[in-house]
Formats: sequence, C-alpha cells, structure tokens
Amino acid sequence: EVMGGPLGAIRHLTKLKLSDIFGLETPAIANYTTGEVMGVSSDKLSAKFGIYREDQDEFSARSHSLAGIAHAEGWYDDEIVPYKTTGRAENGIKSDTTPEKLSKLRAAFVKPHGTHTAANSSFLTDGASASLLMDEETALQLGYQPWAYLRDWSFKGCDPFTELLLGPTYCTADILRRNPKLSFSDVGVLEFHEAFAGQLLSNITAMGSQTFADDHFGGNIVGDVMMEKLNTKGGSLSLGHPFGATGSRLVTTACRRLVEEEEQFAIVAACADGGLGHACLLERYDQ
Repeated sequence: EVMGGPLGAIRHLTKLKLSDIFGLETPAIANYTTGEVMGVSSDKLSAKFGIYREDQDEFSARSHSLAGIAHAEGWYDDEIVPYKTTGRAENGIKSDTTPEKLSKLRAAFVKPHGTHTAANSSFLTDGASASLLMDEETALQLGYQPWAYLRDWSFKGCDPFTELLLGPTYCTADILRRNPKLSFSDVGVLEFHEAFAGQLLSNITAMGSQTFADDHFGGNIVGDVMMEKLNTKGGSLSLGHPFGATGSRLVTTACRRLVEEEEQFAIVAACADGGLGHACLLERYDQ
C-alpha cells in the first residue's frame, strides 16, 4: 500500500527510530572498494617497492625547498591569483625544513611502524585552477599566444588493493607505447603529482625497473626518472593538493617550464583514488 500526502508522511515518521534521526552517518574518505584511506594504500605500496622512510622525508624536504626558491624568485607571481588579503604567499611551504626535522614525526596511517607521516603526505588545502584549451587557428585569431600542444593522453585503472596509486607508471608506459619515436629520455620536463612521497617514489622505482617492465609491459621499460627534470618548482607535498585543481596546476607549470627551459616535450602524470591514473604528453609551441 502506498500512501502519500500528510498522512503518508506521518505514517513514515512513526516507523523511524531515534537512531535514524540523530545517528547521522559522517562522511569518510576511505576507498569504497578497499575500505582503506589512500595513506594506508600508499604506505603498503611503498613497502612493496622498498621505499624507506628516510627516502620519503628527503624527497619531501626537496619539494618544500624547491617551492620556496620558486616563490622567492617570483616564478609563480604570474600564475597565482590572489584571494582577498592572502596575496601570493603559500602558507604550506616550509622552506627551512630538513629530513632530520621530518624524521621526528610519527606514522600517520599505518601505526606505529608505517613510513607515511603528515609531512611526507600532501596536505588538503583550498584552491582552484583553470586551463584554456582550443585549436590553434582559434587561439591565433583571438590573439592568444599558445604555450604547448596536447599531443597525447592516457587514463588507466589498476588493482586498487595492491597498486592503488601506481597509475602514473601504467599511463606513462601507455604514452610511450603509442609514440614509439619518443623515448623517455627525450622528455625534458616531468610534472608528477606528489600525493605522497612514498607513492611517487614507488612509481619512480617501477618506471626504472626491468623486472616490473617484464611482468607488465612486455619488457619495455619506461626509463629512469632524472630528478633534475622532475617537479623543479615544488609539488603537491609543499604546495598542497586542492582536489580537482591539482591537474590543471600541473599542466600550467609544465607548459611554463617548457617555454622557460626551451624543452620540447613534457609528461604530466597523476594518480587518483580507486586505482585510476592519468598521463598526458605536451609539446612546446614554437611558432
């Protein structure tokens, strides 16, 4: 029997328990499939690839140092839109931090012996970003000076239980597979999302592993990541990670670096919850 109107509403309310009204279900950021938050998944991934706590703290300190230098030199001045009275200063960058300072923090996810802490994990922050894409003819007609071409892109899914944040490796391999004339060493700019230091270092290890390539890519290794090409203006560990905005920030920084450093190609890559990953290939616009 279906009863609507006021009588139906009253009848429905009489069937409710107090727990139905006052027992609110609080939001959670745990993955729906695994039941784990990403920090736990990343900690496990780091253990799988042999990434030590010391390596993660050192990489985190690097991110903060490079971000601090970039801001001090005004590199981000034309990229950041000030909000109210905040100016262009970032409030998450700790330029004076060191691996020794970071080593004092306790495990944040896998307690007590995990390797991921609040310092070597990206922090949540407010933010927004935007990118403008159009065909070349329209851009020139409107008087825009293009920065780069979007040459290729890849989205992949991987096992959320064992490789939740390893998407950048699979997607980068996919980009290289579809562009056989391009080798990883030809790519002069790398902008990879720093969700966790351990996550990114695990991807770097997988990309340079022949064993991983034999098991997953038919022996076609991605290649060694040269640190002088990677996230040279800081990354999500120091700049923060506003959900939905980081991808556009990565693309913007990669394009600007291509122009400034006079490199031809850039790869942007990011992991995502659910075992998703993304990578795209950019080529500097020279005309």
